[in-house]
Amino acid sequence: MIHPHTYIHPNARLATNVKVDPFTVIHQDVEIGDGTWIGSNVTIMEGARIGKNCRIFPGAVIAAIPQDLKFQGEYSQVVIGDNTTIREFVTINRGTADRDKTVIGSNCLIMAYCHFAHDCIVGDNCIFSNNTQVAGHVTIGEWSILGGMCAVHQFVQIGKHSFCSGGSLVSKDVPPYIKAARNPLSYAGVNSIGLKRRGFTVEKINHILDIYRVLYNKGLNTTQALEYLEEDFPASDERDEIVTFIRESQRGIIKRFSKTNGDEGIVD
Repeated sequence: MIHPHTYIHPNARLATNVKVDPFTVIHQDVEIGDGTWIGSNVTIMEGARIGKNCRIFPGAVIAAIPQDLKFQGEYSQVVIGDNTTIREFVTINRGTADRDKTVIGSNCLIMAYCHFAHDCIVGDNCIFSNNTQVAGHVTIGEWSILGGMCAVHQFVQIGKHSFCSGGSLVSKDVPPYIKAARNPLSYAGVNSIGLKRRGFTVEKINHILDIYRVLYNKGLNTTQALEYLEEDFPASDERDEIVTFIRESQRGIIKRFSKTNGDEGIVD
């Protein structure tokens, strides 16, 4: 299962049925779980923890040191969950003292040429299309999808079950359950198709849509909308999650598209 034209450090720990193709280099302090396949010309550096049944395609570089001038050589890791696919030439840098690790969840698909900088936290079941670039300290919730050539600013948070259209410049936080599109990146409605695919009922989707109508369509500022949701809107886990996400946002959330911040209006 290990091709003779590879280099694997004696201190690396590979499960017995890991398959490694030729010309790959695996450094010390690496752990790789059962059933994982690693293609040719992959470099896996110190601190990598890779789960079971992953697929890592040629040219990927996992757990290189951060591209951060504040990094002082502190110990850190990259942690990748089970059943995740990492396509050609993806780069995932390990963490710094801020979070100590960069985390990619289970069942993710990371397409070719994507980059994840230090201290990113990515949830399970996410999809990143080709050439998505994610800066440091970004948090991305489970079931999120980013279209090709998205660029995500450092410290941004993207909520779970969200969708960002291809070519987006993501400089503000993207709340859960929504679609984000246009330039500048703006609220483009609830991600109803994605939610249906994941088993959300029509009633639940409409409830989420009503929450965002308060936030984006009711003519209230963010503070007023949050107060209305907490005091006068039916309680639910989704309501509480959305309110908490927005209250804890450090960069502020994306706005509704309008003629004052773009070229045309937007319809839910």
